[in-house]
Amino acid sequence: MVIGLSINNYNNKIGVLVVNSFEEFIKKESSAGILLILATLAALIFKNTFLKEYYDTFLTTPVVVQFGLLKIDKDLHLWINDGLMAIFFFLIGLEVKREMVEGHLSTIGQAMLPGIAALGGVVVPSLVYAYFNAEGSGGNMNGWAIPTATDIAFAVGVLTLLGPRIPVSLKIFLLALAIFDDLAAIVIIAVFYTIDLSMTSMIIAGASVITLITMNRMKVAIPSAYWVVGIILWVSVLKSGVHATLAGVVFALTIPLKSVDAKGVKFSMSENFEHSLHAWVAMLILPLFAFVNAGVNLRGVNFDQMTGAVPMGIAMGLIFGKQIGVFGFSFVAIKLGLAKLPKGATWLQLYGVSVLTGIGFTMSLFIDSLAFTGEASRIFANTDKLAILLGSLVSGVIGFMILKFASGKKSIETIN
Repeated sequence: MVIGLSINNYNNKIGVLVVNSFEEFIKKESSAGILLILATLAALIFKNTFLKEYYDTFLTTPVVVQFGLLKIDKDLHLWINDGLMAIFFFLIGLEVKREMVEGHLSTIGQAMLPGIAALGGVVVPSLVYAYFNAEGSGGNMNGWAIPTATDIAFAVGVLTLLGPRIPVSLKIFLLALAIFDDLAAIVIIAVFYTIDLSMTSMIIAGASVITLITMNRMKVAIPSAYWVVGIILWVSVLKSGVHATLAGVVFALTIPLKSVDAKGVKFSMSENFEHSLHAWVAMLILPLFAFVNAGVNLRGVNFDQMTGAVPMGIAMGLIFGKQIGVFGFSFVAIKLGLAKLPKGATWLQLYGVSVLTGIGFTMSLFIDSLAFTGEASRIFANTDKLAILLGSLVSGVIGFMILKFASGKKSIETIN
């Protein structure tokens, strides 16, 4: 009996340790980056081995949802890109709203440096891409926005590996920059990657938005009510011709930051949604997205193909365009007195973070899936995605090495 109790106690302790370890794993910002790496490696293995047939079958598995006359019939690949990624953009929208209302972007002074840096991180990479593709076929230029993106999970993950040697102000700068970067991506998708519009669906989407705003103004504090209207909004946007992920952002902006329930208890619906979705997005949605989009057939790629206009524009845009744009615009803003160098950070550390923004990965893959469709998708299916992976890898490694060197020195001269 004593032995039985001891074994049970031991098993309970092991169970608690496993649960605690898993919770700790989720809380670490680097965990999402690790899972993205594993998902990418898995996709590459599946795509380039005897498992290719199973991988392709998984991507093209038909999934049909029908309610009366409403029918959504898409492959699993598109359900992930249009459906699950809408949840990811919903989370982004919640974070953007919170930061702009009461967070690190709530004042002009706080928002100035990351905002200007993000602008540089969009303008310069797109110009680098255009340099390589301006004289190419018309379809090539559709990919101009691919190197403008930053994968925050990977970038923050690299910073986390360096521990307390990185000033908190620099981490806040990167997070704020990523928020502006995501806003830019949202605008780019809405303006440049929208196909022919369905007015009926747009009217329904507009009515849904008005309903959500009205609920917010009337202080409706029932989360399920927002979800019902939000789903209607997503379906109508999906059918409208505007990319469905944008519905997630619009939906997020209508969620109240402060609410009072029927018992008079104050709570933040927005923060509750953030907390409940963060682990799902980081640990499932983004790795799953990486798995279905990073499957590059390496057997069909050679050096000559990788030196083509599109892959060179993407890779050079990520490796050089992002760091030049982010650091260059930041440098000018600080020297002109429009912003200040993050507290406790050196110029070399700021440059290292600027290099890290070249980790485009998931966001670049997402824009790539919108930029090259149909025949273009078949032409660039290998080289464009491989360029994203290589550009992101090089940016991550170089950025890490610069930051490790900069943070390891006791004193580094700043530019006066």
